[in-house]
Amino acid sequence: MSKVDEFLNAARHLLGERGLVTDPDLVEPWLTDWRGRYTGKARALASPATTDEVAALVRLCAKHGVPIVPQGGNSGMSGGATPDDSGDAVILSLRRMNGVRRFDTQARQITCDAGVVLQTLHETVEVEGLRFPLTLGGKGSATIGGLISTNAGGTQVLRHGTMRAQVLGIEAVLADGTVFDSLTPLKKDNRGFDLKQLLIGSEGTLGIVTAATLRLLPALAERAVLWAGVGDLRDARKLLLHAERMAGDALEGFEVLPRHSLASVLSYNSQARAPLQQAHEWNALIELTADASTADTLAALGQNLLESAMERGLVEDATIAANEAQAEAFWAIRDEISLAERAIGPAKQHDISVPVADMADFVVATMPKVEKAFPGTTAVAYGHLGDGNVHFHVLAAKGVDAEEWENGQGKAISAMVHDEVTAWGGSISAEHGIGQMKRDELARLTDPVHLAILRRVKDALDPDGLLNPGKLVPNSVQRSS
Repeated sequence: MSKVDEFLNAARHLLGERGLVTDPDLVEPWLTDWRGRYTGKARALASPATTDEVAALVRLCAKHGVPIVPQGGNSGMSGGATPDDSGDAVILSLRRMNGVRRFDTQARQITCDAGVVLQTLHETVEVEGLRFPLTLGGKGSATIGGLISTNAGGTQVLRHGTMRAQVLGIEAVLADGTVFDSLTPLKKDNRGFDLKQLLIGSEGTLGIVTAATLRLLPALAERAVLWAGVGDLRDARKLLLHAERMAGDALEGFEVLPRHSLASVLSYNSQARAPLQQAHEWNALIELTADASTADTLAALGQNLLESAMERGLVEDATIAANEAQAEAFWAIRDEISLAERAIGPAKQHDISVPVADMADFVVATMPKVEKAFPGTTAVAYGHLGDGNVHFHVLAAKGVDAEEWENGQGKAISAMVHDEVTAWGGSISAEHGIGQMKRDELARLTDPVHLAILRRVKDALDPDGLLNPGKLVPNSVQRSS
């Protein structure tokens, strides 16, 4: 019996027929990332049902030197959950671990398995008059474990912060199969390093998140969703500051979309409707929220905000969603931009951030610079202006060969965008993680001290390099075979 067969037999004995799949046709859907950019190979798809099974499988993989690629909803944007093409790795899916372990409505906390889908979590807590304050376009497939591993952002970061801010406790299996259990939420805990924060955003390279305790908030009593047309992104920045002054904590979201993004969605989705009669160079999507104590005044606040913005010349035209259906339709436009762009053709997507105060100036300066350097391309920026994070996409000229463009001009474009971001003191990854897509750029542009610390931590917690190899930052030594 070969060593591979010995390992697979042991894994099958551990997980059962349902927990270990080797049929190529059944494994194949999980070998390609959501964007379709990366496709790898794997020995098997392992789907443990409990933390104990995860730990036992990790120990088995360590014994046999088998790499592990953790995978949540396989909806990541940086190829972080896709194996390489060696075929040595096992994909570790957490999708069967989808239960709620504890739900304390009075404390506004929930402890759940890593495989719980974000939308399911929203629906679960909503029944009890609570909400989880993080959402994004992929909420129907993204899992809690994946969101933690990438420190996901979304459209509510302006008020509530990234996934890091929502995690009160964490459980994870380390590279040697031991279980780090820190699920109990403590308001104060001064026992040295905050290890759960080390694991958040580590993309499965330091440990496999199996469960988390999350903070919840009271359900919203009312919301007002506003759509404003503005002539310039700098005006959108001024509108944001005006909204912050007027609305305070009621301001939950502030997104910007250029004319091109709105037109792309309207062309892609025949059911979508432009919120305003006339087209504007930029659009701002604003959400105000209120609890029961201030719900009655929210509509007036939204109206006053827009009227005063128009008086100051910050807004060319604006509207307020008349009902919940229209509010959802406004947000659907924002959520469909990525899909609409994919339908147009190849593009290089950049998830970048610069200091919040500089974002408008950065976009205004960089878009024409990129288009001049690469004639025929179209630069598009949209997203979370209030967080200093936009999705800076560069669409290829019409008629190019997608693969040839991606590997040629596309790489040069990304290098230029990342150089510009670095020159502005920003980050090449604001909320999507590094994965394999940005690993080399991270090494090229990151401060050597920063990079050295990342490698030392990786070497210390995963000395054999078995956890998600080739992602984020490689070990300083080659993985043992």
